[in-house]
Amino acid sequence: MAGSTGLLTIFIPMGEYRAVNLDHTLIALADPTRRAILQRLSRGEARVTELAEPFDISLNSVSKHIRILERAQLVKRRVSGREHFLTFNPAPMESAVEWIERHRMFWTQRLDALEAALRADDAVAAARERSKQTPPKRRKK
Repeated sequence: MAGSTGLLTIFIPMGEYRAVNLDHTLIALADPTRRAILQRLSRGEARVTELAEPFDISLNSVSKHIRILERAQLVKRRVSGREHFLTFNPAPMESAVEWIERHRMFWTQRLDALEAALRADDAVAAARERSKQTPPKRRKK
C-alpha cells in the first residue's frame, strides 16, 4: 500500500516485501523525454551519448533526465572505463501498473454500484410519475 511517503510495499514471489517509490516512478514517466529514453532502452543497452543524440537538448540535460530515471530505478548504469552504459529495468513500472490496476478495479466497482443505484432511483421516480399521470380506473356496475 502507498502511504503518505509515496512508498509502495509489494509482495514479490520470493516471499519478501520491498518498497518501491511510486512517486519517483510516476514522476519519471511524466516527462516525454524520459519516456523516449526508456523506449530506446527497451530495445537494449545504450551509452549515455547514444541516448542524447536524438534530442535537441544538452548532454547535461539528458544526464539530469537519466538521474531521475535512475532515482526511480527504471534505469541501471554499468560503467566500463569511461563509458557509461544504461539498461532498462521494468520492475518499478510493473509495480506501478499493479497499483494502478488495483485502484482501477476498486473505483470501477464503486462507480458501477453508484450507476446501478442511480438507475434504480430513476426507475422508482419514473414509476411514481407514471402512477400520478394515470387516473385510477373505475369499476363498472
